[in-house]
Amino acid sequence: MTHSVPGWRNAAAVVASASLLAAGLGIPEASAAAAPRVDLRVLVLDNGDSPVQAIAAELKSTGIPYTRVDLNDANRPTVNAAFLSDTVGGTPRAKYQGVVLPNEAPFGAGSAEQTALETYERTYGIPQVDAYTWAHPGVGLDYTSEGGWAGSLDGREATVTAAGKASRFGYLDGQFAFEDNSPSTQESYGFVARPRAGYTSYVDLPVPGGSGRGSLVGEYAHDGRRELVVTFAYNQYQRQFRVLARGIVEWLTDGVHLGRNRNYFAVHVDDVFAPDSRWDTEHNCTPGSFNCGGGEGAGTEPIRMTAADAEYTKQWQQSSGFTLDMVYNGGSGEEWKAANGNADALADRLLADRSAYRWINHTYTHQYLGCVQDTSTVPWSCAKDANGTTRYLSRAEIAQQIRDNHDWAVARGLPVRHDELVTGEHSGLRTLPQQPDDNPNLAGALADNGVKWIASDNSREPAQRPVGAALTVPRHPMNVFYNVGTAAEMVDEYNWVYTSAADGGSGVCENNATSTCLAAPLDPATGYASHIVPQEARTALLHVIGNDPRPHYAHQSNLAEERLLYPVLDRVLADYRALFAADTPLESPRQNAVGTELKRRAAWQTAVANGTVTAYRIGTSVTVTAPKGLEIPMTAPKGTVQQLPLGTTTFGTPYAGARSAWTTPAPLQSAVKLKLP
Repeated sequence: MTHSVPGWRNAAAVVASASLLAAGLGIPEASAAAAPRVDLRVLVLDNGDSPVQAIAAELKSTGIPYTRVDLNDANRPTVNAAFLSDTVGGTPRAKYQGVVLPNEAPFGAGSAEQTALETYERTYGIPQVDAYTWAHPGVGLDYTSEGGWAGSLDGREATVTAAGKASRFGYLDGQFAFEDNSPSTQESYGFVARPRAGYTSYVDLPVPGGSGRGSLVGEYAHDGRRELVVTFAYNQYQRQFRVLARGIVEWLTDGVHLGRNRNYFAVHVDDVFAPDSRWDTEHNCTPGSFNCGGGEGAGTEPIRMTAADAEYTKQWQQSSGFTLDMVYNGGSGEEWKAANGNADALADRLLADRSAYRWINHTYTHQYLGCVQDTSTVPWSCAKDANGTTRYLSRAEIAQQIRDNHDWAVARGLPVRHDELVTGEHSGLRTLPQQPDDNPNLAGALADNGVKWIASDNSREPAQRPVGAALTVPRHPMNVFYNVGTAAEMVDEYNWVYTSAADGGSGVCENNATSTCLAAPLDPATGYASHIVPQEARTALLHVIGNDPRPHYAHQSNLAEERLLYPVLDRVLADYRALFAADTPLESPRQNAVGTELKRRAAWQTAVANGTVTAYRIGTSVTVTAPKGLEIPMTAPKGTVQQLPLGTTTFGTPYAGARSAWTTPAPLQSAVKLKLP
């Protein structure tokens, strides 16, 4: 993240015709009635700083087409009138509906490119976002010692003003805190300043060491132009940006754009009805995972929910207003029942409450569905035949694991879908480094059972991909380990994984580019609540507010004994509900809906990249054309209607103060046509 302070820049004074300004979107030598065409695309002028890149990431995630100009590229296009506008069919066209800049004047005040950009914005009424700049009169802010302040914002509480809520930030509940994850590291730097004439503050906080309140985000209207001024530095992974990102984009596009953004949170609980092996705190290994040898771990008891745990889960769902996905192994439950006097109070309780949950097939006995594992070495390897060919579980064996588990559920009245599957350990899919390819028998077995959506591990494969006719649904692993039932066990294993060898850990973190070692081992008595819970909740919440529909997954062991998963879920839900207004609820799609969403997004991004989508606004009319059959993501204000060959229909569904949908042209139409309020 950059903390550089942009220098003083005087905006170029370009005077426009008063009649054109009165018309709002005036065009030289055109009547006010002849509204221009404004393409639904954003221009991003990128100098490489993290704030610009954060906004670009938000545009991409939402599905908004944008053109990026690398300001550091000597061969970049010149930003002039021809680059910004032209005429289509006799109608003046603005090629971009909004502009994202590193600061208020990246080309320098009075330069040819800056003048061309400001003239374009003034002529067509195009808004501009200053991704990060310092507080000074050139952006409508008071930089005097009495009215302004600059420094670390870590841990400070900001407020969305009444004007901000009335503008594009009404989806927020009112207040949010800047992150303060490390007392030894400055995470956020910014300028807090009082507004001057023409500036309306949308997000502010009390001026530190001064009096009154100072702005961090606001709109500066001047010289016939509008700028959204942001005076704190950020990157795309910080919570303060994530909660404001939607509002920044909605302001930039005047609430009318291609793309769609929701907040998602679904949690899969794997291994339901099956026991999970317990971490051996003495030998630092897990029985059955091939890293325990010579009888190590033989004395540890497996972890399995009880009927009381199931009753607690049901009550927790009712009180939290959140439903879990139970990813079940029916055969493993039958094995447990047979080994325990043909009785299973847990199964009886869960089956009695079957309608309280969503259910997903996890195969009958959690069998490994990939290559035949050779466990004579650590780590294991794929067994080979005499010719050196990898040995795989057969198509018939995989199909039986899927079919038997589905049939078991149907016989007991579980509301399970045949097209959703989570294999044990995501097995059958490629597992690096041992198994670089999918089990070649997997795709056929999926087809045999009508499986369309197969779960994968997002930490290994974040992109959706085909497995035969099925598609993967990446899931985020939650860092609440499957092989622990108590907080002390969790901290013991966490310390083993995340502390250096010198501190008694495995030292794995020292040799892993994606990991960081703890400064010191966590206290077994307090480390789970004080460090692991907030860390995991923060990670999950960033996914939730990042327009990421991918589900998270944990294990039934996390609902057993000390019930370690609930503090994390409670923290995520509480933090979310404290941040967002009632009209911006969490959406919790099941696996097939997540897969469909990812499939739609991939097709949309391909069409945008190939230039096969045309979208524009003329006055209050929006027209979008795309390849036949492509679903189009659209967002528009309340009151928008979709025009049909005969009449209109209300457009989209409500969310965050707007309406949005995946849509297609109505019958007998070749384009989606919207009428704005």
